[in-house]
Amino acid sequence: MPDSVDWTAISQTYRSALLQDVIPFWEKFSPDRETGGYLTCLDRQGRVYDTDKFMWLQGRQVWMFSKLYNTLEKRPAWLDLARHGKDFMQQQGRDSEGNWYFSLNRQGTPLIQPYNIFSDCFAAMAFSQYALASGDDEARTIARQTLANILRRQANPKGPYNKGFPGTRPLTSLVLPMILCNLALEMEWMLDSATLDQILDSSLAVILGKCLDRKHLRFHEAVNPDGSPADCFEGRMISPGHGIEAAWFVMDVAARRGDKVLINQCIDIALSLLQYGWDPVHGGLFYFRDCKDRPQDRLDWDQKLWWVHLESLVAFAKGYALTGRPDCAEAFTRIHDYAWKRFPDPQYGEWFGYLNRQGEVLIDAKGGKWKGCFHVPRALWLVSQAAQIRSQGE
Repeated sequence: MPDSVDWTAISQTYRSALLQDVIPFWEKFSPDRETGGYLTCLDRQGRVYDTDKFMWLQGRQVWMFSKLYNTLEKRPAWLDLARHGKDFMQQQGRDSEGNWYFSLNRQGTPLIQPYNIFSDCFAAMAFSQYALASGDDEARTIARQTLANILRRQANPKGPYNKGFPGTRPLTSLVLPMILCNLALEMEWMLDSATLDQILDSSLAVILGKCLDRKHLRFHEAVNPDGSPADCFEGRMISPGHGIEAAWFVMDVAARRGDKVLINQCIDIALSLLQYGWDPVHGGLFYFRDCKDRPQDRLDWDQKLWWVHLESLVAFAKGYALTGRPDCAEAFTRIHDYAWKRFPDPQYGEWFGYLNRQGEVLIDAKGGKWKGCFHVPRALWLVSQAAQIRSQGE
């Protein structure tokens, strides 16, 4: 079957949306010129509705502007915006042991303790990419220190803030190993090869050796420490979008290593998750499913979320760029057609984050505690890049 996707047009569409719509929205409304950092709780029109600052979103935005500066165009305004967030994080964001808080108030006073290691993961990404953009040695040191802290904490990420009773139900999670794959590649420029390979190999051992259900080709969010299924809410949980994102993270590792077999395995997993997670009635990807079709504890299980569809677009654009497989092009088209009809806001710009099962806007804010300047611009940039590679190869 010949490829019917116009990859040149796709590249132009995604690049235009990035540079003419999404990035200008965050440049205009997000920087806090009074107290530093970024304001991410923005309503549909970009007006601030809450001033708390979440460290993982601060780090993501520093990373985004640094990454654009490093890979797309060396615009001084982008580096200035990255520095603006970096300075706030550096001055206010860590406790005395170097752990990154979850959130601060507008002035930078801590609100929530550093229980969430993902604040650290995105801080490491941010300071690494900013150091690469600016040559800032102190930022490079902070990135290294933060990565060391993450590796030290990975066996017990929440530390003293873990609510679980010790030893009753130890679970191995998908999320930190998958993020470490992406983080290690982001920081490759400043890591020695032995450290890089150790992080990648240990992460892949969990992702592919424990969390992957090889019979059904889908990732579980959590499993028993030996990799066996855990028959509880957490153990039965499948997040199709999260699994597809993990697949493209691993695909990047496979591409770096020239492992064509693993690249195709990642595509097979992503396709399986797309089929499993697709809503047969209303279209779009469910947020969560229970692998045994039992009732779930997540009341938002049937919502259609922005990042789920964006990360899926990235996975299949990358998959097609690497292999030319027609099923990647077909999957990309299905998700593209669904997402672009529903998530972008033609009136005020940027993308809505939350739709109900029927595909109607559920929350019309453009940012908040969980949505910031990250998934939309990153996906637009990555899809544009992958589509350009494909179009040049045709």
